Amino acid sequence: MYKLYVIPGSHACRSAMLMLEHKRISYRRVDILTLTHPVVVRLHGFDAGGQTRSAGGRRTFGLRLGDRLGTVPALAANGDRISTNHRIARYLDERHPEPALFPVDPVQRAAVEEAERWANETLQMAARRIPGVAAVRDPATFARAAGDGRLGYLLYKREAVRRVIFPRLLGRVFVSGPAREREILAELPPILDRIDAWIAEAVLGGTELNAADFMVAPSLALILYRPDVRPMFEGRPALALVDRLLPEPAQQP
Repeated sequence: MYKLYVIPGSHACRSAMLMLEHKRISYRRVDILTLTHPVVVRLHGFDAGGQTRSAGGRRTFGLRLGDRLGTVPALAANGDRISTNHRIARYLDERHPEPALFPVDPVQRAAVEEAERWANETLQMAARRIPGVAAVRDPATFARAAGDGRLGYLLYKREAVRRVIFPRLLGRVFVSGPAREREILAELPPILDRIDAWIAEAVLGGTELNAADFMVAPSLALILYRPDVRPMFEGRPALALVDRLLPEPAQQP
């Protein structure tokens, strides 16, 4: 049985979960308390996978610490220790070829890997900062909204804890202060346009789902915890992709 170390409600961790489920691989989920995870996974033998992240053009202390120590998702498999979705996807395809996470055709694979890379490097951080601004500006409202959704509760089960920690975590680590709200929200329409274009080209959202689909959908699901951005999604193929992989709780069987 594989073991996957995650943070509850993490969009990055849900990507790994979707890939394992796509492969129909049994695994045990191990939830780690947010903010302790870099140390916890390092103690379990994982590293940070060579990441170098920034938010708003800054390498904050929290990002530098996580990039140095360890990160989630982290997969323990047959004595191996694999961290980051990039590594996990390739590990799974090597050892469990079907159903594949990447197309066989080299041109198609290159397109999927480009979308996967963008989802990891650009979209994933935007998905933290867009709701992060709302959490900093109105902690009580966002803490309530984060209690349930497509990814479940976000990070902490207790609303009171979310209300206290979210503004500090999202504001300081991910540079999501209200002064940057206009700048951060301006990123969303081009993001959705790019995803829609990839769907039109069948790079995303095809009959056979791929690693990039599993990277993109959870990030969009996290952004949708901010209800006021929902109109930007309406009628878009990007929203249909999220609904396909991560439906609203009321829509789930």
